[in-house]
Parts: sequence; structure tokens; C-alpha cells
Amino acid sequence: MNYRRLTQFFSSRRQRRQPLALATVFETRGSTYSKAGARMLIDENGIFQGMLSGGCLEGDLAIRAQQVIESRKPQIVSYDLAADDDELWGLGIGCDGLMRVLLQPLSSDQEYQPFTTLVELLSGTEQAAAATVVNSEIDAIEAGASLLNTSNTSECFGLGVDIAERLREKALETLATVDVALEDLSVNGGVIQVFYSLIRPVPRVLILGAGLDAEPVVSFSAELGWRCTVVDHRPAYIDNNDFAAAEQTLCCPVQATCEQLNLDDFDMAVVMSHHLASDRGYLRQLADSDIAYIGLLGPAGRRRRVLEELGDTAEKLLGRVHGPAGLDLGGRGPAAIALSIVAEMQRVLTDR
Repeated sequence: MNYRRLTQFFSSRRQRRQPLALATVFETRGSTYSKAGARMLIDENGIFQGMLSGGCLEGDLAIRAQQVIESRKPQIVSYDLAADDDELWGLGIGCDGLMRVLLQPLSSDQEYQPFTTLVELLSGTEQAAAATVVNSEIDAIEAGASLLNTSNTSECFGLGVDIAERLREKALETLATVDVALEDLSVNGGVIQVFYSLIRPVPRVLILGAGLDAEPVVSFSAELGWRCTVVDHRPAYIDNNDFAAAEQTLCCPVQATCEQLNLDDFDMAVVMSHHLASDRGYLRQLADSDIAYIGLLGPAGRRRRVLEELGDTAEKLLGRVHGPAGLDLGGRGPAAIALSIVAEMQRVLTDR
């Protein structure tokens, strides 16, 4: 799910007060393109943002989404991707898996909830626990009823206070050990099926150095939906290069970076100023942050020199500085190096 494209799509439809449908994968078995927790938006014209398959299911989902929007009733659809006897519009693609999807209506009179709150959580800095009812035997609780909870806030939609509190406790307990889970829960003499999912904020990347080789790092990161901030102390570097895909560009003295930005808001950083004194200055500030991945451009010898010159500060960077930054994928030039750096960051993010 590309955060930038999804939010742009959502904002444009919201401004026009167009109805939408939210599709959420809540269960998979076997091999599937998307896993539980994947989401996409579909408007009343069948135009969508996000993908749950390689393109073979989206057409059918668009048709079903229109039904959901018109009826304002949620719908569950199951796709058996292993059905070799059904090769129409790609269902017999032999992926050997099963995918179940909840389609729920989003409307302007309901402020597009719960998706509006979900977008706010994705753009924040704190993980959240979500609980979504996907099946219900209780008339008062409809599929799509949701709870979104952080350590400081709790928002519920279509749920009573007692049930919301119960789901909050169950979600926090369940998501302490897994990212997603599906559970049948007995409430008020009936059963509801609840999908729990961990909502992680969109990764934020800090690019320290705005040379030409920073452009593809920003582009590849943005293509993955990450939010990028580019910093440089040289105005010409900021002004003369293309960082349209960045969320923010900042020109400030190296030593003032931690004053202008809260470094702990970032998940990853790449130090690529091509200037030894600047790189030392950036690393000195990053040492006091919680950033888990710090990529440093240049050969291993340069990394050793920079860290030695940092003295005792270097100890705070142990295990976090990756230099030369990037996986060894081969290739030369800015694009190939950027690809290797972004690939390494992706590996760190997913703990592979």
C-alpha cells in the first residue's frame, strides 16, 4: 500500500464527497499476492488505489464495491486462487491459496470512518491496534464496526462502550505477539468474528545530503510509500536537484539538524553529504537518536575514519551504522547504488 498515492486518492474523493468502499484482506491460506491486513480503496466509478492481487481480482472487486456503495451494506468475498477449473479473468491462476476480503462502505455523512482515523494513524509516529468485525450474528453490530487504539487514544465506530473495551483489551493482548489474527468472540448471546491487525506508521526516511545521487534514493523510497525528508546545508543542492517525491526538504546548518527536526520521528537515515566534516556532524546528532538504521555512503575505510574521529560518540552508533550503505547487488552509478541502499533498508524494516 503506497501511502502517498492512497492519501492523494482519498483526499481527492473526499473533497468531492464521493462514496468509497474499503477492501480489507482479513484471512489468507496458502500462497497469495497479499496477506491479511492489506487494504485498497475503490470509488463509485470502479477506480481504485492499492492492489490485493497482481491485477486479476481488482476488476471483480470493483464491481462488488459498487454494490456495496449503492446498498451501503458490507460484503465478504472469498477468492479460491487454486481453482484450476475456473480460468475466467484470472481466478484460475494457480497461486494455490485462498483470500477472504471484507468490503465496507465509506461515506461523507459518516466522515469516511474508520478510514479517516486509519490515515491519521499511518501518518503518525506510534503503532496502533485495530479490531474490525468481519462477521456478526448480532443485529446491533454490523460487519465493518471497528476499534482503533493507540497508547493515548481509542476510537470506536459502530460498537458499544462495553464491547469496545473488551475488543481493546483483546487487541492489545493478541497483537503483543502477532501482527494479525482472526478470532470468534461470544458477546451478548451471539458470536462476532473479529480481525485484529497491527497498524504501523508509514516508514520515515531522513536523507542527509542532497546531491544528485540522493534523487534516486528519494524516488525509490517514495515508490515504496515511505515518507522522505531531505536535508542539506548547501542551498544550491536543495534548489538544483529534483526532490518532488520528498515530503519535506530542509536547508539548514549541519549542527542545527536536530534543532529543526525531531530525529526520533524517523525510522531510517542515510548520510550522504560527500563531505567528511558534515558526515561527522550528522552522525554525532544521530548517535543520540533512536534511529535503528543509519546508512553511510563511501568505502569501509572512510567509515572507519569517520567513526574513529567521533571518539566515544561512536559507541552509541554500534550496530546501527551500515557502511558502505546498501546490499551488494552489483552495478554502478547513482540508480544502482540507490537501489542497493533502499533494498537494505527494506530488509531491516522487515527484519529479514
